Amino acid sequence: MEKFEKLTGVAAPLDMINVDTDMIIPKNFLKTIKRSGLGVNLFDEMRYDDDRNEIPDFVLNKPAYRNAEILVAGDNFGCGSSREHAPWAIKDFGIRCVIAPSFADIFFNNCFKNGILPIPLPQEQVDLLMKDAEKGENARMTIDLENQVITTSDGEEITFEVDSFRKHCLMNGLDDIGLTMEKVGAIDSFESKAAQERPWV
Repeated sequence: MEKFEKLTGVAAPLDMINVDTDMIIPKNFLKTIKRSGLGVNLFDEMRYDDDRNEIPDFVLNKPAYRNAEILVAGDNFGCGSSREHAPWAIKDFGIRCVIAPSFADIFFNNCFKNGILPIPLPQEQVDLLMKDAEKGENARMTIDLENQVITTSDGEEITFEVDSFRKHCLMNGLDDIGLTMEKVGAIDSFESKAAQERPWV
C-alpha cells in the first residue's frame, strides 16, 4: 500500500449529503475482485448519461477537477451497503483523501485499509474547505498527516484528529497483510519453536 505522509493537490467539491456506496460505484461494477480499473466508473450514474457520454456539469468531469486528489463532501458520506469496491474506485480514480462532516462506519474503516485518509470535521470547517475547493485547480490544499493539519489555498490551517494506529498504518503503507509481515520474525520464531516442541503436529 502506498504511504500517505503529505498530500498537496486539487480538491473537488461534492456538496451532497448521504452519498451512498451505490452512488460511488453502482452494483453492476462489483463483479471484479481487482482493486484497479474501477476509477473510470466512480460516480458512474452521475458522470455519464445513458449513451455513456460525460455529463459536463458533474464536478469530476469539469477540467479543473479531473485530476483531483482530495474530495470535500457532505454529511454521512459512504452510507449504504458495505461494499469495499467504493474505496477501491475512489483510490483508483486518484483521490487519496475524503473530507466530510461524517462518514458511514464501514466505509470509514475500509478507507484506511485501502490507503485513503477520511477526515471528519465540523460542518463549518467543511463549509470553509468546500468554498476553497470551488476556486478550481489553482486552489490546492495540503493534507499533512504527520502533523494532522489541513492547509487551504489561502494558508489557513485546520487541525484534525486521527487514530494513532491508523495513522501509523497509513504513514507506513501498511494494510492488513503489511501489518502481518511486520511480525514475520516473531511468527517464524514461534513456528520453529512449535515444530521442535511438537514435531508430530
